[in-house]
Amino acid sequence: MSRYTYDCPVRWSDLDANGHLNSSRYGVLLEETRMRMFSMLVPSDPTERLARNFLLREQAIRYQHPLETWETPVRIEAWVTDVKRVSLTFHFEVKDDKRVYATATAIVAGYDSIRGGIRRFEQDELDVFNSYADAEVAGS
Repeated sequence: MSRYTYDCPVRWSDLDANGHLNSSRYGVLLEETRMRMFSMLVPSDPTERLARNFLLREQAIRYQHPLETWETPVRIEAWVTDVKRVSLTFHFEVKDDKRVYATATAIVAGYDSIRGGIRRFEQDELDVFNSYADAEVAGS
């Protein structure tokens, strides 16, 4: 399995009154990780971009320890499981060298904004997804 690693900056404004990363900001950091992980799949043509969107269908975050810094980036590791023709599941760890602050899963589907519905992933998308998937789930 290959993991994507993103050293994600945490801004001072991401912290709550107690100096912890606000729980509502974790979803934004995970979204940024997903977008960077698959940025090569975003078409440059605006019309094609509308036809090859992604839709977040479900996300669950398990908070394990408060993250109390904004001065250094936090490492987010992401990988893919359960690759299907219309959806895939991401797994995330938000961490540093000392601990895991949160784990998460997210289910993302292909979406066609022009048609207004779920779409099947193209082969180039499946190839990229599978490059971050466990060998047992690749191509399923």
